[in-house]
Amino acid sequence: MRQYKKDFIEFMVRSAVLTFGDFVTKSGRRTPFFINTGNYRTGEQMRRLGRFYADAVEANFGGGFDVLFGPAYKGIPLVVSTATALAERGRDVAFCFNRKEAKDHGEGGMLVGHKLRDGERVVIVEDVTTAGTSIREVVPLIRDGASVTQAGLIVSVDRQEKGPDGRNALESLRDEFGMPTAAIVTLEEVVTYLCCREIDGRVLVDEKTMERIESYRAKYGASPRG
Repeated sequence: MRQYKKDFIEFMVRSAVLTFGDFVTKSGRRTPFFINTGNYRTGEQMRRLGRFYADAVEANFGGGFDVLFGPAYKGIPLVVSTATALAERGRDVAFCFNRKEAKDHGEGGMLVGHKLRDGERVVIVEDVTTAGTSIREVVPLIRDGASVTQAGLIVSVDRQEKGPDGRNALESLRDEFGMPTAAIVTLEEVVTYLCCREIDGRVLVDEKTMERIESYRAKYGASPRG
């Protein structure tokens, strides 16, 4: 596992974004782990988070993109911090994001920031996707803006579980829109790294927790992405 992935897992734990216990997801699934990206709330956290996204974007898409796009609302600070991190490395990349409702005055429209141009390659920057709803909402907006190529989708964590169609959400989105999809880390990488490992004096994933995670994945886990 690459070092930035290990660092990101510890970063999520220390930011109280990744927790273990007994939770119920929005879809009603009882889960032994929970990812709440709403717990990122300081400038330093966003600075570091942008750098982790930049690491993953470079690792998965290289230089094969022109614009970063952030779906409202959580994708907005993510796309800004990622673009900032890339600029610190010498690559000044354009970014844009969408409004939830169209603006009928001023410049109008649904998109804010960079004005998309024909032929540009766009990477979507999102937090976590389970059903892929937000992506399916914004791809038509992006394509309405110009004749662009969907160069990819990057999320923070691939939960590796079944979506509404019984497949991994990232796999479904990849096939539906013909774009590569990736994550900073996968759930498999998270639990493998944390199992029986102390983080700041605590073992978050002991053998009992690991058993519960394995039971959850046996019920809801998606097959490996092909």
